Amino acid sequence: MQPMKRRLIAPDEPDPVVVRRARGRSPFFLTCDHAGRRVPRALGDMGTPAAEFERHIAWDIGAAAVSRLMSEALDAPLVEQVYSRLVIDCNRDPSVESAMPEVSELTTIPANVCLSQAARTARIEEIFEPYHAVIARLLEKRAQNGRETILVAMHSFTPVFKGFVRPWHVGVLYNRNPDAARILFDLFEKEADLVIGDNEPYQISDETDYGIPVHGERRGIPHVELEIRQDLIADERGQAAWAERLCRLLPKARNALNGKG
Repeated sequence: MQPMKRRLIAPDEPDPVVVRRARGRSPFFLTCDHAGRRVPRALGDMGTPAAEFERHIAWDIGAAAVSRLMSEALDAPLVEQVYSRLVIDCNRDPSVESAMPEVSELTTIPANVCLSQAARTARIEEIFEPYHAVIARLLEKRAQNGRETILVAMHSFTPVFKGFVRPWHVGVLYNRNPDAARILFDLFEKEADLVIGDNEPYQISDETDYGIPVHGERRGIPHVELEIRQDLIADERGQAAWAERLCRLLPKARNALNGKG
């Protein structure tokens, strides 16, 4: 079977997917949908000022760094997607408008205005599908090998959104199966120094999310989506502190989930 001929990503550009510790021994399986802010050369600057790619609209600031520290400390698999969410948001069903937004928050993205079907298909086939195919393949292999798996989707959120100051330090998100999320929420509450969002800054749904509904709910494996406020993980000190906190609490959550704590 010949490899797919790329129309969007040049042969010398990075693959969209980075896998770390694919054979990690941890029961935790980490994903980071918005790890990077790269743009394929074919799209130029997307008609968007460079400063916009420093913002949340382009990627989840700090999320990849925290995830990598966690992956190392826990010996946990981590799957990252390295292209900007402005090219295609890998935590959205590609059919929804926000997957390739013409406007993100208050910023118009000219390269996404009136996209042709061919252009949309190229982004789906070369970025979205390879990323989720890797996640699916690794999860399926773990299932076949009888490996315990708890899916942890790592994200970050802005301190201020359209003028609203968000008070939460971390959000614990869930949809149809809240079991793991509720346990982790209770553990966060015991930390005493945190304001925790219960399905904040937003709630998971089939339209606003893809990873948890598809890889968590449909597979029937325990899962949680975490949203950390970006100002808390914008530098190495904050990233290390949050990685340490999560590496300490997640095993406690697993024990409680398994009736051992």
